Amino acid sequence: MAGAFLAGAAARAYEAGDWVARAGIWGVFPKSDNLTNLLGQPGVNIDVDDGYSLGFNFTYMVNPNIGIELLLALPFRHDIELTGAGKVADTLQLPPTLFVQYHFMPTSNIRPYAGIGLNYTFFFNEDTTGALSGTSLSLDPSWGLAGELGVDIDVAPNWFVNGVVSYMDIDTKAKLNGVSLGTVEIDPWVVGINIGTRF
Repeated sequence: MAGAFLAGAAARAYEAGDWVARAGIWGVFPKSDNLTNLLGQPGVNIDVDDGYSLGFNFTYMVNPNIGIELLLALPFRHDIELTGAGKVADTLQLPPTLFVQYHFMPTSNIRPYAGIGLNYTFFFNEDTTGALSGTSLSLDPSWGLAGELGVDIDVAPNWFVNGVVSYMDIDTKAKLNGVSLGTVEIDPWVVGINIGTRF
């Protein structure tokens, strides 16, 4: 059944000048222990929890194999937890990222690709709670490299489903009431399930 479904979706090769758009649900999954031994205290760590949002991207095809993609999203919200104190803050972040992609099989119904690029993440609306209520938390913007692996699978002429996994080097310097807490290493995996079209 799956083979017949894919066979019925006529493949059209990517061509120079094509635009590809994708949108769907994305999850940002930071590594654990994002800041260890806080203020020199062994075993006192900051952890940044997972965040979910609507993501979308736009790719311009330079030629059938090479694409330039801009990744955007609605804000992701992350809870911030402190060892032994639970949730102490939350923040919103946006991670616009520019990728250069290589599309391995641009004439196929199933089109895997890989990309490498530059990520810029900025944080805003940092709110404190619990043990940090009444304090001011700030997180600096981050620049870092990013990589991605994805696949587009045709389901109808000019329409496809997409799955993509990205890794982003995101590190931010944290301050509490203006005092440096250190560098929070978020370094997340980003997973997206999307619907896409080309035009």
